[in-house]
Amino acid sequence: MSVAGVPIEVPSKILRRRDLEFLLYEWLEVEMLSTRQVFAEHNRETFDAVLDASERVAREHFYPINKLLDEQEPEFDGEFVTTPAPLKEALEMFAATGMLLAGQPEELGGMQLPYVIEKACSAYFSAASVAASGYAMLTLGNVNLLRAHATPEQVAAWVPPMLSGRFFGTMCLSEPQAGSSLADVATRAEAAPDGSYRLFGNKMWISGGDHDLAQNIVHLVLAKIPGEDGRLVPGVKGLSLFIVPKFLLDESGDPGERNDVAVAGLNHKMGFRGTTNCLLNFGEGAYRPGGEEGAVGFLVGERDRGLAIMFHMMNEARIGVGIGAVTLGYTAYLHALDYARNRPQGRPLGSRNPAEAPIAIVGHADVRRMLLAQKAYVEGGLALTLWCARLVDDAASAADPAERVDAARLLDLMTPVAKSWPSQWCLAANDLAIQVMGGYGYTRDYNVEQYYRDNRLNPIHEGTHGIQALDLLGRKVRLEGGLALRVLAQRIGATIARAADVAGADSEWTGYGAALASWGARFQVCLVRLQDGANVERGLANATVFLEAFGHYVVAWQWLDQACCALAAISSDGGVEISAGELAFYNGKLQAGRYFLRWELPRIGPMLDLLDELDATALEMRDEWF
Repeated sequence: MSVAGVPIEVPSKILRRRDLEFLLYEWLEVEMLSTRQVFAEHNRETFDAVLDASERVAREHFYPINKLLDEQEPEFDGEFVTTPAPLKEALEMFAATGMLLAGQPEELGGMQLPYVIEKACSAYFSAASVAASGYAMLTLGNVNLLRAHATPEQVAAWVPPMLSGRFFGTMCLSEPQAGSSLADVATRAEAAPDGSYRLFGNKMWISGGDHDLAQNIVHLVLAKIPGEDGRLVPGVKGLSLFIVPKFLLDESGDPGERNDVAVAGLNHKMGFRGTTNCLLNFGEGAYRPGGEEGAVGFLVGERDRGLAIMFHMMNEARIGVGIGAVTLGYTAYLHALDYARNRPQGRPLGSRNPAEAPIAIVGHADVRRMLLAQKAYVEGGLALTLWCARLVDDAASAADPAERVDAARLLDLMTPVAKSWPSQWCLAANDLAIQVMGGYGYTRDYNVEQYYRDNRLNPIHEGTHGIQALDLLGRKVRLEGGLALRVLAQRIGATIARAADVAGADSEWTGYGAALASWGARFQVCLVRLQDGANVERGLANATVFLEAFGHYVVAWQWLDQACCALAAISSDGGVEISAGELAFYNGKLQAGRYFLRWELPRIGPMLDLLDELDATALEMRDEWF
């Protein structure tokens, strides 16, 4: 395909590899990670090899079953949960090709790849089939938590079977009566004479909670150990974390006796249908392991520190949710782009000749507007989430201790944004993909309606949009007196200076940098008012507005930073002439950045106006007025 004589690469409908390469190698400079001892065995060749493998397995084994998993939901007959056979085959291929081991240390048989590369690989799978990939991503989160907090004996018993794909993992937090309010968790964990515990309670919304895809399921369960008076400790301080497997292990480490964990039912969802979602009963008496009541559990880490430990998996899951939201928006964008390039409809505005052949709808300015908005959202979201993944690597392995500390601060600050911004704006990209395709986009004949339904879950799970907003404004921006915000401001300032250097003092990009600086100053003034101790409730009533404004500000900064990379590539004086395809790629980057900085960044003005006023409209609304 070509336009005006310039060849256009027909993109993959899963992800665009050239974009990944730009973000990883040109913008995030991940090849530099190979200079660190932990990644010394790797280079771009090994990074590319695992990306190649991920793309191939996702394309050949995950993408073909995506619609199948949407149409043939898991079934529960009252005792057993069954899933379509191709799902198990895809996950077995995922494990067989070593994808579960990509980011694991060598001592566990892993490839010891950087986290940012592992997340780039995972993007292929969530784009190809977010429902199928969910089982693997939950299992990896389970593994990483146990590696960080479990005893060596627990790691030896549970981690290798999960990394081989024999066992899968879950996280069990919510309960029917508690929802997101973990202080109200009522599951009890009673100490047994052998050092284990017996759990009694119910868990709701458990993704991957039961299935026929693995030999065993390792549940990580939040529960409360009764005090000396037999009562549960109020609030989150009494929460502890337990390994509660579906099957207990025999002396050889294989699944043996059935534990007292039973499925009460499946939740039937709008999207994400191929990932089972369960109500689980612990200790209801359906099974009696060892002849006694209760589901056998094993304490992970210290008693009463369960929530702090579980945040290891929750924070990792929040970055994963962000990437999943990005990829669902991204693949929908590529489907809409392909449709727009191949769907003839209408004629140029100046044409009055009905006999003239129709043009492809990509030729219409409003269609290009919608495609450009999608591109700006999904490529901006991919940059945001991969940058956060790179922060994980920097916090763990940067040579300079100060750099490690700053990376950890930024990661803590950005985790709610990495989860929520893509969940909002890449869902908006899904909406635009349907609009580009018109009535066809609204039918099941095309994939984009499913991508919208699948993505609609992401603003909800792993902490709703509002919960992330409260976390950001009520806690994260205040840590260490706002030190993370100052680190972020330094990085944004460096980009603003770079834009002036790369593009010239009088360029539009320098102007965008000045606009960013102005918005940054407004945020500082706004935060002073929001953090006024006399107006805490009014400030937090506006937390969602703050989250949305702050997310747009950060993504705008990253678009300016990407534009600097694109400008540098185009103006390189290395003597190598840039190809037409590469020039088109970089110009596309610049235009998407231009769109975001011109059309999207100004959205935060009215938001900051509301925040400056400490608007109380929502706070003062009363139930009886609805």
